[in-house]
Amino acid sequence: MKKIIILFLVLSAFAGAQAQQRVFTKNGKIRFDATSPSSPEKIAAVNEKATSILDLTTGNIEFALLMKAFSFEKALMQEHFNENYVESDKFPKAVFKGTITDLASLNLQKDGDYNVKVSGKMTIHGVTKDLQTVAVLSVKNGTVIAGKSSFKITLRDFGIEIPSLVSDKVSKEATIVIDLQYEPVKVG
Repeated sequence: MKKIIILFLVLSAFAGAQAQQRVFTKNGKIRFDATSPSSPEKIAAVNEKATSILDLTTGNIEFALLMKAFSFEKALMQEHFNENYVESDKFPKAVFKGTITDLASLNLQKDGDYNVKVSGKMTIHGVTKDLQTVAVLSVKNGTVIAGKSSFKITLRDFGIEIPSLVSDKVSKEATIVIDLQYEPVKVG
């Protein structure tokens, strides 16, 4: 009986340690800016409802967001974005699944900011493309508490066409800025 209790305690401790190696957020902030240099108005939006999970043992990272959760300064821009450009009813989510390829450069034993390489697949508008970027992960008290990254995507690569009528306002590339504030995954 003692052996079973000891085994149970060891397995419980292991499960607890594993759970602490995952961090998540339901309130990640994703911004994009597709403003052309000649545009008189800003073509930009923010989504503050992105979800993300990061496994610090494997380096696997995922995030997903609903396209309709992007908020624009002008309601008409938001309507055009959802109906004409990203077709949110047909393609409701954007998803990234990838891995930190240099996980050994992340030191969970020392607080600070760490540059890491991330590689994976980004799906927007029903099109999946490879994506490689650099992210900054902030470590505090033995876990990652934040992740930030910035990169550009070409809209046409994801099947997003810009009508010639507004091609002087909307850039062919969008700058994506990711700001994730993580918390440990709770068990039980």
